[in-house]
Amino acid sequence: MGFAPEWLALREPADRAARDAALLARAVALADGAVLDLGCGTGSTLRAFAGERATGAGWRLFDHDADLLARAAAWHPEAVIHQGDLARVEDLPLEGVGLVTASALFDLVSRAWVERFAARLAGAGTALYAALSYDGVMRWHPEDPDDAIVTMRFNAHQRGDKGFGPALGPEAAEVTTAVFEALGYEVHYAPSPWRLGPQDAEMQRLLLAGIAQAAGEAGFAGAEAWHGRRAQVLADGWAEIGHIDLLALPPGLVQRA
Repeated sequence: MGFAPEWLALREPADRAARDAALLARAVALADGAVLDLGCGTGSTLRAFAGERATGAGWRLFDHDADLLARAAAWHPEAVIHQGDLARVEDLPLEGVGLVTASALFDLVSRAWVERFAARLAGAGTALYAALSYDGVMRWHPEDPDDAIVTMRFNAHQRGDKGFGPALGPEAAEVTTAVFEALGYEVHYAPSPWRLGPQDAEMQRLLLAGIAQAAGEAGFAGAEAWHGRRAQVLADGWAEIGHIDLLALPPGLVQRA
């Protein structure tokens, strides 16, 4: 599992606009001690919090990608950098952490991973803010006859193993909510869709290419033709890609938002 820094830079403004403002504000209110950001990339979640007047002090940025971590360290020298394997839940640096954050991560992991991870957080009474989990919904304008089958095949591809076992894909928020609620957490969630227009043409080009590739790998022979037709209408079209944000609060936590 890896992501190019160019793609992460393109999607960061769309992520920022998509995040549910109320859940973000409640998460920021919990970020007054040590915060661990999983799959941090270049630090976009920290920057989203900083926009809500949080600082980088006390943040631990965790990723497996040395290049992305170097960029995160240059951007946020006050943060502590951790390089490691997200699949090894038992090795995550959770000591003293009151809040764990993650963005666009939980659709890539398996139910088994979430169960092991949730057990560790519950044991320490740690809260979770997990934003921008893909929910399986894609809407396009103008419509194309193959939109539905592309979405179906892409969603099937999303459930493949991304290094953590069979990925949750579109069921990420639903499964994560159920696992944490079973441990006594109070879970709040809200939609956070990307809404992309002609002004996001470069991001849409990369997104379309990735969706078409995944749909093709999942068995749709018409994926490349769909990609070509979609690329021709970027100047006039728009896309909505569904995501869900969630905030999981451990039993007894007094919300300070």
